[in-house]
Amino acid sequence: MISIKVSKLTKRFKRFTAVNNISFSVNEGEIFAFLGPNGAGKTTTIKMLTTLLDPSSGTLSLNGADPVKEKNTVRKSFGIVFQDPSSDDELTAYENLEFHGILYKVPKKLLKHRIEELLKFVELWDRRDSMVKTFSGGMKRRLEIARGFLHHPKILFLDEPTIGLDPQTRSHIWEYVKKLNKEEKITVFFTTHYMEEAERVADKIAIIDHGKIIDIGTAKKLKKDTKTRNLEDAFIKLTGHAIRDEESTPAENMRMRIRARNR
Repeated sequence: MISIKVSKLTKRFKRFTAVNNISFSVNEGEIFAFLGPNGAGKTTTIKMLTTLLDPSSGTLSLNGADPVKEKNTVRKSFGIVFQDPSSDDELTAYENLEFHGILYKVPKKLLKHRIEELLKFVELWDRRDSMVKTFSGGMKRRLEIARGFLHHPKILFLDEPTIGLDPQTRSHIWEYVKKLNKEEKITVFFTTHYMEEAERVADKIAIIDHGKIIDIGTAKKLKKDTKTRNLEDAFIKLTGHAIRDEESTPAENMRMRIRARNR
């Protein structure tokens, strides 16, 4: 079964084409890496998939629902961990998850059990009553991943979930994600600039540059296509050595989230 299907998807901003006629699919339960340099079109694609932007043309679906025409249905079907921290620092870990559960209308009887289950899973149960502002970056990331899984989403979007974290914390987070993916059969769609992460955990990888998908397949296939020894070398061979500008600023991301919440 296909969880995500994208066909001839394009997004234009006046004269600039951020995403240019891309097509791909992600199978149910698959861990899918969406890689590209800054400004390649990754964030714009994720915003269209998660209902924050409407496409200029083309079609896309999440679990058979259209993010343009069935926004509420689609939003209930996915969880997301943003690149920028999004937990409320003035609430406790437990309160953050409880508030999220209420927003997603998780039944009260299930919510209490689900919060305990996930906080124990990400090893934060002992800190459930601590204010999030006292947490380290890694602890906040683990909390946000637990929150993303709280309402039993069918798809989890992770936008650079381990950026700025130490190697030990990065390793722990991916172990959590892989275990939850296996136990709950959740489709995982993620971006990262750490090529070794994608090579280690992704079942399939798409590389996008200048708004177009330039190769897609397993890490083994991409290395074979480029005659390279590792994914980082394959990535650079496909996208070049030029340093890119950032695709969007944190302030722009926040404005998009506020608009989505107010719809």
